[in-house]
Amino acid sequence: MLFPTLEFGLFFLLVYAASWALRDRLLPRKLLLLAASYFFYGYWDWRFLGLLALSSALNYLAGAALGRAASRRRAKLIVTGAVSANLIILGFFKYYGFFLDSLTDLLLLLGIQRDLPLLEIILPIGISFFTFQGISYVVDLYRGQIKPVASPLDLFLYISFFPQLVAGPIVRASHFLPQLNKTPTLGAASFSYGLILILSGLFKKTILAHYLAVDLVDPVFFSPSDYSTLDLIGAHYAYAIQVYLDFSGYSDIAIGVAALLGFRFRKNFDRPFSAISLAQLWQRWHISLSTWLRDYLYRALRGEKKESSVLLTYRNMFLTMLLGGLWHGAAWTFIIWGGIHGLALVAERHIKRHVHWPAAAWQRHLSPVIGWFVTFHVFSLAAIFFRSPDMHIATSYFTSMLAFSPGIDRFTPLMLVLVSGVVAVQFLPANALERLAARGQSLPAVLMGLIFGSAIMFMEAIGPEGVAPFIYFQF
Repeated sequence: MLFPTLEFGLFFLLVYAASWALRDRLLPRKLLLLAASYFFYGYWDWRFLGLLALSSALNYLAGAALGRAASRRRAKLIVTGAVSANLIILGFFKYYGFFLDSLTDLLLLLGIQRDLPLLEIILPIGISFFTFQGISYVVDLYRGQIKPVASPLDLFLYISFFPQLVAGPIVRASHFLPQLNKTPTLGAASFSYGLILILSGLFKKTILAHYLAVDLVDPVFFSPSDYSTLDLIGAHYAYAIQVYLDFSGYSDIAIGVAALLGFRFRKNFDRPFSAISLAQLWQRWHISLSTWLRDYLYRALRGEKKESSVLLTYRNMFLTMLLGGLWHGAAWTFIIWGGIHGLALVAERHIKRHVHWPAAAWQRHLSPVIGWFVTFHVFSLAAIFFRSPDMHIATSYFTSMLAFSPGIDRFTPLMLVLVSGVVAVQFLPANALERLAARGQSLPAVLMGLIFGSAIMFMEAIGPEGVAPFIYFQF
């Protein structure tokens, strides 16, 4: 069930009406939202409902055991076991085929031929997201940042809550669980903000991202050698913009839907293409994942104490991004993408530590421009690996782009306007949507509904036919 579809619209209207009818009855409301979330997930493939329940039960039992742990050593064993079990489940479904294929290639390279056990594994949608939420719950318990849930219902709903279930944002238990046990409220500000976010997300996904994908990105990446240098340059810029529009659009809709149900999620994207350094970009891009990697992976690599050397800091930065790349997909292209960002972040940190720029006024003004230019191009060039289905396409893309060929076919003026327009919008104030929502909250609810409905009809009229799956559904 995709967000921008009639099926989801009808589903959400029913859940919205029923949940607010039960606003003063917390237990029935939780049961309703849990049932709705499992229906939403089962709509994709009912066979994986058991996996979702297993993940929830595993982390609930681990949390209960942590709450009863009599010593720090026993608590450490419990959290190690729980995190390992989560990662084993994730690894089996997500990486079994990749590691088996890689092992087969290695054995053939060594002149060894073996028939390895091959299983057709279907990747459950959203497994990375709900697994990461389960891990964060048990680790936060171990660190003493939260208390175990009193009822398994709360944890089952936390892990399966449908707005963020299949593609995030990754919501922390410390932020979500307290909201379950408060009577929800929906003021004019929250209602307006939710509608604005949903419209923003729909426009990003169904109009902007869709046109970039269909008219430029998909055909060029399908066969890079068939296109000119300018088309290839334009398509790699367009893909960086497309993946931002696609995923930030999903996040906007998810956060907006949650807001209309009385839940407040934190922002997941904050104008990343206005960043003047890679470190700043990753503080603004997929914020829930970036902070998760920082708090649960980088901190684990660092250990209980701070790093004793700069080299260890650099190593941990690189490994965090490398493993972040592997999280995105079981392919060498994702590993290389993560490695590029890891090396670039290390180089950026090293330069800032050891290179002191002159302090002339014109140089101080020029420095952010150079920083933005380098940051954007490192991101967009690395995105070629992110988009390419295999290494053959990636290498073909780079070689075709470097071997200059004249002409232009796909990178039309419309595509240029879309790419440059999205980048320009990144430099608007951080609270632009909040300010727009604040203006809308003074309007009567009926008028807001008419505006929302008219905007939906307008997007339906000008958008391409069909709804492409969200890019991050595959992760």
